[in-house]
Parts: sequence; C-alpha cells; structure tokens
Amino acid sequence: MIHLSWHERPTMKTVVCNHTNAEKYIVHNVLTPGKEYEVKNETDDFYFIIDNRGKVGGYYKHYFTEKAV
Repeated sequence: MIHLSWHERPTMKTVVCNHTNAEKYIVHNVLTPGKEYEVKNETDDFYFIIDNRGKVGGYYKHYFTEKAV
C-alpha cells in the first residue's frame, strides 16, 4: 500500500517534462512542458510524480528527461 504514503516519501529524483503530445491519453491538463516534477516512485515504463493537480499520477517516461544533478 505504498500509494498511501507517496506524498510523504522522499523524492527519488527530479525530471523535466518534454512534451504532452499523448497518442492515447489526455495529459496536457496535468503536465506542463518545461516544468520540473519530483519522482516519488518509478517502474520500467512509468514515473509516479506529483502532477499539476497536486496528486500522484503515473505517466510514461517518454514525456520526461531526467534533470542533471
């Protein structure tokens, strides 16, 4: 039940949104190109971030690039 404590979990890394050109899903209303987002969890295909709504959502990795440290 990791999803219940995602807001309190430490940030794993920071990613920058490249685009919101989704083929299948609408993401332009919850992601902003050029904005940095904190990654709370990660799988092979998805980043789980706190989006523009203030909620944790899972988004395909190809929308983002990792921010250089």
